[in-house]
Amino acid sequence: MRGNLSAAAAISIMESRVMIATENNLCPEIIHRARQGERAAMEAIVRRYQEPVRAWVAAHCPPGGDVDEVAQRTFLAAFTRIAEFEEGTAFRAWLFAIARFHLLTEITRLRRLADYHTRYGRDLFSRELERRAEEPDETTAVRLHYLRECLEAIGETGRAFIAWRYTDGLPLQEIAARSGRSVAAVKKQLWLLRQKLQQCIEKKLATEGGAIA
Repeated sequence: MRGNLSAAAAISIMESRVMIATENNLCPEIIHRARQGERAAMEAIVRRYQEPVRAWVAAHCPPGGDVDEVAQRTFLAAFTRIAEFEEGTAFRAWLFAIARFHLLTEITRLRRLADYHTRYGRDLFSRELERRAEEPDETTAVRLHYLRECLEAIGETGRAFIAWRYTDGLPLQEIAARSGRSVAAVKKQLWLLRQKLQQCIEKKLATEGGAIA
């Protein structure tokens, strides 16, 4: 009987009807119930828009961005601000405007991170070399051996970037000109290469126990 339908069941029925009618927006009643704080209505919104929002973020997010985190923040912000939504307008457009804001926030975070590593990466790299120089000869030899192996694994292009920046000391602008990339892309590439080398060395140390075959 209709009077015995749970809120979740009622929402499910409305979802089915509206999915047949439109691909873009949920029916006004679901939005209205969500604005009243009804959990089932909010869950219906997540079910309807979770994949489209995540797909859109993934398509526009640069490498290294946390797609799932951006999508999650989008829905949290939407439900926190849902009272601001004007009923009768396009909910999808409103939701994606929030997603765009949080995507831009993530892009800004990535740029700041890349800038930090560019500014301090060489200093940290030098400190790491000094630290390793103070280690016992055997430990240094093992790390250098693994470093050579890991450099081989990153390919010729990756080795060229490392050599240009840390052996030849070329400025980012010169590396960008040589590689045909933007300065921002070079920053990101160097950061990714440092991460890959560090992870490679640590993995070899953990799995091979510091022994050189």
